[in-house]
Amino acid sequence: MHIFNRVKLDTPESVELEFILAGIGSRASALITDYLILGLSLLIVVLVWTVISALLLNNLGVMIFGSTFGYWIVGIAFFCMFATYAGYFVFFETFWQGQTPGKRMHKIRVVSDNGQPIGLKAAALRALLRPVDEFFFLGTYFILLSKQEKRLGDLAAGTIVVQDGSQIKSPNLTVSEQAKLFNLELREIADLSRLLPDDFVIIREYLLRRKNLSPKARAKVSLNLAQQVQKIIYLEVLPANTSADVFLESVYLAYQEPKF
Repeated sequence: MHIFNRVKLDTPESVELEFILAGIGSRASALITDYLILGLSLLIVVLVWTVISALLLNNLGVMIFGSTFGYWIVGIAFFCMFATYAGYFVFFETFWQGQTPGKRMHKIRVVSDNGQPIGLKAAALRALLRPVDEFFFLGTYFILLSKQEKRLGDLAAGTIVVQDGSQIKSPNLTVSEQAKLFNLELREIADLSRLLPDDFVIIREYLLRRKNLSPKARAKVSLNLAQQVQKIIYLEVLPANTSADVFLESVYLAYQEPKF
């Protein structure tokens, strides 16, 4: 395994993306952080369930549910603990676009093999196979031996863990004066925090290569890309006299600002 190992992925838009893999050190640090948070959550679950079971585990409970009531209490407790354990990773990786609190703190994220954000299915597969990966550090061996540093959960879900992309700037890219003005307004009317690094790279690659496209192809590609970006950042309608190219240039500029 090389330090700062890189991987190239092809997106559905036929754009080649290059990511830096997270590395076992960053992944381990993120997991420790997550386990500290998760441990506190499990402690709260245990305390709450202890209080509830103490209230239920009395003569009335035994009379209603029978002599096996105590075993049901223990079984439900274990189920709640496992649901909290797995649900923690599934919830955050699904709704935080591949990040948990630990991953966000250590600036890494999970993406699919085509560079897109992962969904509920992939997050669930990774979470369910996590106990297997942690059995005798099996996942660690797979990460060390795999070219793309994948544990079993990543292999099953079709995911990789990468460093959260730093902002990419290109000295060869020029933008219009209209875009320089509109990007200031755009930061106020749209949610640019929803853009992922690979979204930004796709926009950047189009802006760099658009001069090589025919006018018809350029108009079609810019319109399709602009519509996709609008959906991501919750912008329903473009202002009047704002072309798709100007909009994409504005997004390119606005994304690179330290705050949205």
